[in-house]
Amino acid sequence: MYEWAELRHFRYLLTILERQGFRAAAEELRTAQPNLSVQARQFQENASVRLFRKMKGGRIRPTDTGVAFKVLAKFLLETRDEVIDALIAIERGEVDSVRFGCTPLVDQGLFRTFCDLHKEILPVCPIRPTHGDTAHLAEEVVSGTVDAAFVTLPLRHPDLRIEELRRDRLVACLRRDDPLAAKASLQTAELQGNLAVLYHPQRHPDAHVRLLELLGDAGVQLEEHSCASHPSEMQTLVKGGHGFALIREGTNLDGELTTRPIAGVDWTVDTALIYHKVRHPKTVPILVKRLMKQLPQHGKETVPNKVSIPVHTSIATGKRPPQRAKDEPVQMTLIG
Repeated sequence: MYEWAELRHFRYLLTILERQGFRAAAEELRTAQPNLSVQARQFQENASVRLFRKMKGGRIRPTDTGVAFKVLAKFLLETRDEVIDALIAIERGEVDSVRFGCTPLVDQGLFRTFCDLHKEILPVCPIRPTHGDTAHLAEEVVSGTVDAAFVTLPLRHPDLRIEELRRDRLVACLRRDDPLAAKASLQTAELQGNLAVLYHPQRHPDAHVRLLELLGDAGVQLEEHSCASHPSEMQTLVKGGHGFALIREGTNLDGELTTRPIAGVDWTVDTALIYHKVRHPKTVPILVKRLMKQLPQHGKETVPNKVSIPVHTSIATGKRPPQRAKDEPVQMTLIG
């Protein structure tokens, strides 16, 4: 469709925009200035776009389209480099097997899709799945035991690349025969005394602390409660009549259970893929881009007019997030 567009066009025009002129760009690219002018004109004419305006003294100013071009051209050239890196690594036999991890709170369908995408690129490469908690998998990725992992946030580590993929709403899980199941949604006050089944605090301590903060902001104080180490165990406890649980919207449910949204808040559990910034299979960055392309566009969007409080900020500073205004929804980021 756009066979006339070559990678050199993007590299030339990106340099022109970054250096704010043809002369400086020609010097950096070690090419003749007239050549750059021809390439820039041909690209803009073929695409029917205007990327910059010429100013006095030979300098240029990017248009709105030109500003967007700088970001997208960098993305395109970065992807080119990642593709070539992956091909070289495959040719050298450096991707002979991969170890991918996943935490229990992550949508397992997302994990399977990621593995299937890798099989498309390299069908002969064995995939070794592993499961664990966020902190445990992060340590294994840092040490090189695991190549990449799907985790729930918050998580911070200087050696890890953390790619947030999606946000899923937290909803209340309860028995179908519970009187409150007749309601379309629950009020936060109705969690008091009923929210009694939690994902075990030791399995994701940072997320548990954040949950307590947000429940407190909503006026909910946890009383005696049960703990579970897996979403299926949480459902078993709810089914047994031990109380409500907060689970990811879209989780496969037992037939005796149902979920209800919680009015007035927008708490989410956020999923991310992590891998080492330096030591990772060269196929992983390509897989991330392919996976993001398949995800719904609304997966990472924040609902308008809601206050987004990044989990890692409050945890890192040891401070509680700002008190929200009355009836103002709050986003609880548990992974991300």
